[in-house]
Amino acid sequence: MTGLVVCVAVLAAASVYGVLHRRRSGRVRVRGRDDGKRLGAAELGGPLGERATLVQFSSAFCAPCRATRRVLGEVAGIVPGVTHVEIDAEDHLGLVRELDIIKTPTVLVLDAGGHIVRRATGQPRKADVIAALGETV
Repeated sequence: MTGLVVCVAVLAAASVYGVLHRRRSGRVRVRGRDDGKRLGAAELGGPLGERATLVQFSSAFCAPCRATRRVLGEVAGIVPGVTHVEIDAEDHLGLVRELDIIKTPTVLVLDAGGHIVRRATGQPRKADVIAALGETV
């Protein structure tokens, strides 16, 4: 009987964790530890967008990274002045550590000056990214 109770408790805890993880994954949000951090053309390997820059940290075998690349490319094509830059996390470990990138894909939304204003860990939805861009102006 004790084993059954333990099994049910473990399943309940795992289910709660799974639901919370799924709700948070891909959500574009403000993160306090990003205040004041700035990325320039040297770190990105290309120029910043006139209005905003979407920086995607990816890895080679990450399936959600490919979907995120497509979503951010579409957003950059729709919204004028927005640039999408993809950075291979494995090749830029110093930058990954500095920015506290824990998993891929991670998307940073930069304003025109290169300051980090929003962050999404996991695959973001197009509507959320567009809404975050509306807040960068």
